Amino acid sequence: MKASTAMNNPTNNPGQLTDTRWINHPDANIPDTIQGLIFDLVGTLLDTMAVHYQAWLTALAETKITLTESRFYALAGTPTEKIASILCAEHGHSNAAALAHAKEQNFLARLPEIKPVQPVLALARRESGRRKLAVASGGTRSVVTRELAVIGIENFFPVVVCADDVRHGKPAPDTFLEAARRMDLEPWQCAVYEDAELGFQAAKTAGMYAVDVRPWYIPRR
Repeated sequence: MKASTAMNNPTNNPGQLTDTRWINHPDANIPDTIQGLIFDLVGTLLDTMAVHYQAWLTALAETKITLTESRFYALAGTPTEKIASILCAEHGHSNAAALAHAKEQNFLARLPEIKPVQPVLALARRESGRRKLAVASGGTRSVVTRELAVIGIENFFPVVVCADDVRHGKPAPDTFLEAARRMDLEPWQCAVYEDAELGFQAAKTAGMYAVDVRPWYIPRR
C-alpha cells in the first residue's frame, strides 16, 4: 500500500519535489531538500505490534472488554492511555488508568520478543551523519527508552519525542512538529517514516512528506 499523493506533497513546501522514488524505495537517494528524517517507532523501526496486541489481550482478560485484532491495528499510533479510555468508555469500564498500566506492564514483560524492522533501521543507519534523525512515538518515554534499548539503539537518535512531550497525540501533528522544532528544521524539510494511518494524517497536517514503510517488510500479523 502506497501513501497517497496528498500525503507526499506538503502544501507549505516552497519547492515541491518531483522525484518521489525515494518515498517508495528504501535504497533510493533522498533529495537534499529533506534535511530531517522522523521515524515512528512501533511498526516502523520495531516489529512490536503483535507483542502489543498480546499485552492488551492479557490486560483485558479479567474484564468484559474485547479488542479484535483488526480494531487494534486500526488504532495503531494511538497512545496506550487513549486506547484504554476509548475501550472503557465503550464498555462501561471505570478504571482506564489501571487498564493502561496493566497493558504496559504486560508489554514490558515481553520486551525480549521485539525485533527490529531491518529495512527501516538500515535506512536510518545509512543516513546518520548525513541528515538529522528523530524518533516520534505515541508511547511514554519510559517504554520508548526500553524499546530502543532492547535492540541496542537507545543512543542512536539525538531527538526522541514521546507522548509525555506533547498535549495531543497522533493524528494531531504535535509529535512531528515538536521533533522538527528540536532538530531546528522547518516541517517541509522533514520526512516522516510511518506504518499507520493516524501517523500519515499527522504528517500531512504537519506539512511533512510521509513515507509508508509497510511495503518494505511483511508485518507479523
